[in-house]
Amino acid sequence: MIAIVVNFMLGALMTLGIGLYAPCMILVSLLGMNPKAAFPIMMGSCAFLMPVGSIRFIREQSYSLRAALGLLVGGIPGVLLAAYIIKELPLDTVRWLVIAVVIYTSVSMLWSAFSDRATATAEPAVGVRL
Repeated sequence: MIAIVVNFMLGALMTLGIGLYAPCMILVSLLGMNPKAAFPIMMGSCAFLMPVGSIRFIREQSYSLRAALGLLVGGIPGVLLAAYIIKELPLDTVRWLVIAVVIYTSVSMLWSAFSDRATATAEPAVGVRL
């Protein structure tokens, strides 16, 4: 039940642009499961998440077609790379790569949030008279 609830929340975060594989691998590892189970769990989650999560973006046309096509074209070599090279890496190496990606993403998101907050407080509000 813990895994289902947490994975549901991670899926909700995925619609905000946060990836699912690294957090899912961390969740699976913390629950004492084999980390190799993270990939099929993540793929199953995405199979259910993506059609439902994308409907709103498609209706409102709030996506970049160029970026979507770039991801489509880049996904083909990415899958081949994962299937033939990354699959053969030792699990400890993959685990450290995932940890590095999580730390980098966390730091960059915090950096962005704090810099946006500093910019927002430095600029006076439009239409406010002192």
